[in-house]
Order: sequence, then C-alpha cells, then structure tokens
Amino acid sequence: MIKKNIILLLLTAIFIFVSCSVAPAYSIELDEATRTVPFDTSSTTITLTPEQVKRGKRLFNNSCAQCHNGGITKTNPNIGLELESLSLAIPARDNIVSLIDYMKDPKSYDGQNSIAELHPSIKSAEIFPKMSNLTDEDLLSMAGYILLQPRVAQEKWGGGKIYY
Repeated sequence: MIKKNIILLLLTAIFIFVSCSVAPAYSIELDEATRTVPFDTSSTTITLTPEQVKRGKRLFNNSCAQCHNGGITKTNPNIGLELESLSLAIPARDNIVSLIDYMKDPKSYDGQNSIAELHPSIKSAEIFPKMSNLTDEDLLSMAGYILLQPRVAQEKWGGGKIYY
C-alpha cells in the first residue's frame, strides 16, 4: 500500500513538474502568408500583425458572434461569412475595405437597400451599442479576422449546423 502511494505521489510530482516547465500553447502562431488578406478590390494585400488577429477575434466574438458564430448567418443560413458568399455579394465584400464599409453602413446582399436598422453597424450604433466605441482600427482587425478564418478553420468557417 505504501509502495502504491509513493508511486502515485511520484507520478503526480512528475506531471506537475512537466506541466509547469513546458510553456503553455494558448493559440497557434499564424504565419505571414495566413495573415495576408486582400485589402481592396485591386490586388493590394495587407499582412495583419498577430495582435490585430487576436484583437479582431476578440472584437468579432464580442460584437458579431451572437449571430455569426463560426462564420454562419443565423438570420439567413444561405449566406455566410465564407469567401464564396462574401465574393458574390454586390458589391463584393471579400476584402478589408468593403467589409469595413459594410460594418459602417450595411446593405442587403444585392447592395440595393440599407439594412442598418436590422444589422449592427456604426451607422446604427444607437440601436446596437456594442458598435458605438469601435474605431477604424477595430473594424480593420475584425475584417481581417473574418477574411483569414477560412484559412484557419477551413470548411468549418461558414459551414453551418454541420459544425456548430
């Protein structure tokens, strides 16, 4: 019995030592290629810093994930935040500038009507207070996060109920 307790104590001590000595991996470090996303409708790109990606994730989770968790759109499951849906919108929303424009003043998928009273935006910040304190840098970080998620989460991003 004492031998069993000593072995258990020794294994516990080894586990604690290894757990404390190994640096914890809280998130993966994304390489430059993954962090490079389209900036505008030309071929201009921008490489997000790791801090911008983390900030974009935090802001997205706080301001957008209630309706867009995992890149889906709860109010219209046919249109998600995956690149195909973003590129087919009018105007295309598959770059930083157009996503920021959308977050400031959202339009319907066909680009014909303002949906600012229905969708959180800077324009409707009095209705959606989470949007009121967001800066242009915040919007850039969120747009960048949205655009790089298909590379990180792959088919899960915008994949709908199959994954989330």
